[in-house]
Amino acid sequence: MQHTETLKEVLQFYTDSGVDMALDEAPHNRLVAPNHKADPVAVVMQPDPVQQSAAAAPSPAFTPPPAEAKSHDVYIQEAKTRAASAASLDELRALLTEYEGCGLKKTATNTVFEDGNREARIMLVSEAPGRDEDLQGKPFVGRSGQLLDKILAAVGLDRTNVYIGNVLPWRPPGNRTPTNAEMELCKPFITRQIELMNPDLLVFLGASSAKNLLETTDGILKLRGKWRSYSKAEIPVLPTLHPAYLLRQPAQKRLVWRDFLNLRKAAVEKGILPSDTA
Repeated sequence: MQHTETLKEVLQFYTDSGVDMALDEAPHNRLVAPNHKADPVAVVMQPDPVQQSAAAAPSPAFTPPPAEAKSHDVYIQEAKTRAASAASLDELRALLTEYEGCGLKKTATNTVFEDGNREARIMLVSEAPGRDEDLQGKPFVGRSGQLLDKILAAVGLDRTNVYIGNVLPWRPPGNRTPTNAEMELCKPFITRQIELMNPDLLVFLGASSAKNLLETTDGILKLRGKWRSYSKAEIPVLPTLHPAYLLRQPAQKRLVWRDFLNLRKAAVEKGILPSDTA
């Protein structure tokens, strides 16, 4: 009787202490649903799912950090170095074709480098190719090119006695106006192209080419028709309106007619054209 009372006191002590279940020698998974007979050994041996997942996942392969993108200034310096190293127009064209500094190359079909006669003493520099030029890889082959041919013919010139280049050799998408950054990235190549040609007379067609190469903020209507000096070689240069502009503003053809008469006069004086031409 005394033994029974002692057991009651012990059980009461456990109850008061918060013990609500009995333990035995075999472990039990208390988290499974009632009446589910889990294998006690399997429960004990079951690995931690988090640890198992971590152990099964392969170690990530080492990925080197991406190369630092070249800055705008670095690409300009690269263009200057490449262009300066060209000893001929063919070398310059190859170096320009390989140049990756200007994003326009990624959207263009062709690199539009030149047209005309490399022995010519008159060089025309435009700003950028249009759609037709991009497709054919030659400057002035579309409507503006047909108009340019008529303008040249009116003063006794054609593509056999002029040479044509572009500040930008790649077409801006949608024929938009080139940005200053794009002009700067390609400028060393056209500068070297002019140096290698070393013409007696230069004509800058359009605002972008004139303002960029003459390094001025003056508009083309202010620049056009007045002879200036280009580079240390002091090549006479005549800025004028771009033929594409004349297609939109036909009334301005009279200004370009005056400019090309001015060009013809200078060409005669230098012996490029005979005095009785046109």
